[in-house]
Amino acid sequence: MVRFPLRARVVGALAAAALAGLCATGCASQPVVPSVATFEIQGQTFRIELATPELVRHAEQLLQGAEVAPIPVGRIVRGSGSVNEPWSWHIDPASLEFADFTTEVCDGLPQFVEDRTLTSDTYCPWMARVVSVEPLR
Repeated sequence: MVRFPLRARVVGALAAAALAGLCATGCASQPVVPSVATFEIQGQTFRIELATPELVRHAEQLLQGAEVAPIPVGRIVRGSGSVNEPWSWHIDPASLEFADFTTEVCDGLPQFVEDRTLTSDTYCPWMARVVSVEPLR
């Protein structure tokens, strides 16, 4: 076993602590992918898988109240709730985008998607707000 003098060990420990401190204050953490964003609209919730770091960051910014495009827009996949259970539909994660404005044909409550009142293949609830962003388990 190689033993280093006390001075070398102290200097090494101080250098490691300084580097850790720099990273703690200046290194941005990478978002966990995939994650799931939970949205609320008029007392109803729905969940969307976030498949890229950019989408996770965007949803986290919305959660923190940032002025970024607020409307989730994506293709509806019927017949499987996936991360969106108990609903029988989910948004295709590969199609998800956030927009500042959209056409009204895709706006509505999650229940409207469920009961097919909303007939569009795209869902874009204007009044939805992010209430949580969590790693997908």
